[in-house]
Amino acid sequence: MDTVPTAIAGQWFQSFSEAIHSQDASAVSSFLFSDGYWRDLLTLSWDIRTLHTASTIKTFLETDNRLKNSGLRELKLEGEPVLVEAKPGFTWIQCFFAFETGVARGRGFFRLMRDNLDGSWKAKALYTGIEELKGHEEKLGKTRPNSVNYAHHTDQEEPVVLIVGVGQTGLSLGARLKQLNISTILIDKNDRVGDNWRKRYKSLVLHDPVWFDHLPYVPFPDHWPKFSPKDKLADWFEAYAIIMNLNIWMRSSIKSAAYDEASHTWAVTISRTGYADQVIKPKFVVLATGVSGEPNIPVFKDQSLFKGPVYHSSQYKSAEGFKDKKAVIIGCCNSGHDIAQDFYEHGADVTIVQRSSTYVISSTAVGILLGAVYEKGTPPTEDADIMNFSLPVDMYNDLHTYATEQVAELDRDVLEGLRKAGFKLNTGINGAGLMLTYLSKGGGYYIDVGASNLIAEKKIKIKQGHEISNFTQDSLVFDDGTELEADIVVLATGYQNMKTTAIRILGPEAERISEVWGLDSEGELNGIARSTGHPGIYTLGGNLAQARFLSKRLALRIKAQVEGLAPF
Repeated sequence: MDTVPTAIAGQWFQSFSEAIHSQDASAVSSFLFSDGYWRDLLTLSWDIRTLHTASTIKTFLETDNRLKNSGLRELKLEGEPVLVEAKPGFTWIQCFFAFETGVARGRGFFRLMRDNLDGSWKAKALYTGIEELKGHEEKLGKTRPNSVNYAHHTDQEEPVVLIVGVGQTGLSLGARLKQLNISTILIDKNDRVGDNWRKRYKSLVLHDPVWFDHLPYVPFPDHWPKFSPKDKLADWFEAYAIIMNLNIWMRSSIKSAAYDEASHTWAVTISRTGYADQVIKPKFVVLATGVSGEPNIPVFKDQSLFKGPVYHSSQYKSAEGFKDKKAVIIGCCNSGHDIAQDFYEHGADVTIVQRSSTYVISSTAVGILLGAVYEKGTPPTEDADIMNFSLPVDMYNDLHTYATEQVAELDRDVLEGLRKAGFKLNTGINGAGLMLTYLSKGGGYYIDVGASNLIAEKKIKIKQGHEISNFTQDSLVFDDGTELEADIVVLATGYQNMKTTAIRILGPEAERISEVWGLDSEGELNGIARSTGHPGIYTLGGNLAQARFLSKRLALRIKAQVEGLAPF
C-alpha cells in the first residue's frame, strides 16, 4: 500500500465522500474505527456532540434520518495531509476539509490511523463544524461595509439577545452576533469595560501564552507580552468594545426577569445608573458572567472572634500594608498561590493551608503543551482552533497522560522541591494533568509563575492535610491540635457552580437550567454554548481560546433560531 500521506488520505477521503453522498449510514460509519469518534458542532444536529464507536455513529446518522436531512455534501480536501506522531507508537495522518449542508458551509478535520487487523486506514477521530449560514454570511473582506453603521447603538431598538457580562466571553459573543446582524445589548455592573480584570489583585497575569488568547477578529499585536498583565488585558477589552462598535450598558444589572413560553420572549427590567429603569424584551439571555458561580465562602467555628480581616479571594486586591504581618491563605490553586506570592513580595510571613492535593505545572510547560498549535509560526488561529477543539476528550485524556509525564520531567526540580517542603501533589484527573482537570472542575491546579520556588525554599510555608477546627482571636486551630498565628486570612476556596449566579440574576426561571461546566457522558461541557434546559437561557464561559471558538458556535445557533432554521 502506498504510505505517502497524500495518497492515503486522498483515497480514504474519496471513498468516505462517496459514502456520504450515498447517504448510507452503515457505509459512512465503516470508515471509522469500531472505537472511533465523530465530534460534530451544529452540522448533524443543532448541538455540540461527540459520538463514540462506529455503531453509535451509525445509529445517530440513521435516527430521524439525520444524514439525509443534514444535506451534508460537497466534501473537498483543504491543504496537504500531514503525518503526525502524537506520542511514541501513536501516529496518524491529519487533514482539513470543507463541506456544505442544506443551510450552511463548514470545515472538517480527520485523523487517520492504520488498522492493525487488516492494514487499512480509518478515521480514529472525525470533526465537522459549520462556519457560516447560507444567505447570512458575515460581511468580511471584500464584502465588508463601506462605512460604519451606528444603527445598533439606539436604546429604542428591541434587542434579540441580552448578554450579561462583558468579560472575554461576553465581548466575543457580542462581536460575533454583531457580524451576524443580530441586535444585541451587553450589560455589566462594573463602571468600565475590563473592570472584571482591572479590579482583581494587582499581581495577576494570564497563565496562558498570547497566541492562545486572541479575541475574535482583532488579534493581539506582535509586541504584546507573552503573558498578559491584568490591567493591560482590561484596557485591551475596553478598546475592543470600541473597535467592534458594541452596544454596552455599564453600571447596569437585571432588576427582574420573566419569560413567556408562547412567544419565546423575556421581559427584563434593567436597572441602569443615571437612567430610569427600562424594560427590554429579548428572545435570549446569555449569561457570560464567568465559569464560576457565587464565591464558595466557608464559615468556621468561632470565626467572629478573630480580630483580623477574613475575606474571599474574589475580594482581594493587594498585600500592600501587610509587611511583617502573618498572612494565612486557605486554598492551594491558582488564586491561592498568586495571593501568597503577593503577600511574600510585600514582606509578610505567609502560610498556605493545603487541605488535599494540587496539580502543579510551570507556565513554561503549559507553553510546550500548547506550542504545537498555538505559538508564533504555527497555523493560523482559525486552523489551530479546529485542530485543538476537534480532539475528543477521551483522546485528550490519553495523549495528555503521556504529555503530563513528559512535562513533569521538565518541572522535576520544582516538583521535587515542593514534595520536600511538604506540599502534596497529584497528576490531575486520570493522570491527564492540566486540561482534563480544567474541563472537569474549572480549577484544582496551579500554573506556576513563581510561588512554587518560594514554597520549595520555605519562604512560603505549608500547612498540609488538616482541617480547621476553629478560630481564636489571633490564630487558627487545626484538627491535629496545632495552632497557626494569623493577622489576616484569605479564603481562596473557589466558587460554586455557575448555576448559582444564574439563579441570583434571573430568579426562579434559572432553576430549570442544568449544572454548568464539567463533562457529560460524551465528554462535552455541560451547558456551555449549547442547550441549558431553558429555551431562553444560554451560558458561555471559559478561557480566551474557548471564548473565541465557542462564541462563534453559539452565535450561529442563535442566528439559525432567529431565521427559523433551528428550533427554540
